[in-house]
Amino acid sequence: MEFWRGVRRVGFGTKRLAGSGGGTDLRAKAVSLIRQAVELGVNHFDTAAFYPSYAQGGNSRSFESLGWANEALREALESSGREVLIATKVGPQISGLARPDELQALVESDLRALGRDTVDVVYLRQTGLESVAEHFGVLAQLREKGLIRELGLSNVRPEHLEQAQEIAPVVAVQNRYGVGFGRVNDELIRICGAQGIAFVPFFALAGASREAGGVEASDIVQQLADAHQATPAQIRLAWTLSRGDHMLAIPGTSSIEHLNENLTAEFIHLSPADIAALDAVPSS
Repeated sequence: MEFWRGVRRVGFGTKRLAGSGGGTDLRAKAVSLIRQAVELGVNHFDTAAFYPSYAQGGNSRSFESLGWANEALREALESSGREVLIATKVGPQISGLARPDELQALVESDLRALGRDTVDVVYLRQTGLESVAEHFGVLAQLREKGLIRELGLSNVRPEHLEQAQEIAPVVAVQNRYGVGFGRVNDELIRICGAQGIAFVPFFALAGASREAGGVEASDIVQQLADAHQATPAQIRLAWTLSRGDHMLAIPGTSSIEHLNENLTAEFIHLSPADIAALDAVPSS
């Protein structure tokens, strides 16, 4: 965990920057929100050039590209004067998973969009690979060249972690995980904790609804939220952090109100009975 020392346990994911309401000034609002997040002490931003956004219109939802998320981060952080950690992911493309020889161009594109010479953390976001060695090896070479500071893995199994570690150190793993969701990753979380690797879950709030966003409904989560005078999102985040000191959260939002709520979740104390009740929620 040395690399993550000093990083606030609740960070900010850019995937929900556009919200669900559409509008013409989404990017300006996003820049303003990121600046407010920095002022509130956020120093870990998670992003990706391939993130989609979803605009709500009547009873339908339409897909839009959120290709400007990295540019919004650059604009918001240019004059902040604050040291922040930026993590991004490469791999997915419209045509499918990038080939190993395409990864350098993706990293260089992120660097240009972020206005940086080095990305703090780059995750290899894999899908369908039996071995990540060839792809991860390319990122390890880019780390040696100074384009990447540290390496991570996303959407992986324990054997993928072992394959990558034979090539270069892994400082973080990013997989799906939350209350009643993605508990297949319990063992990987244990492995990461034992090895000092940060585990950074995605869909911690949305759960099985995934891309649809929002906070997944659950009777026990609501009961505990009422008992703690908190929101269901705060209870879900507090449970996530309770899984170990190596757990980091990256909830995304387009709302300053929700941003404030997410950040205060770090200070909610769940009792052993609370945690046991949340542990017992059936996993999807």
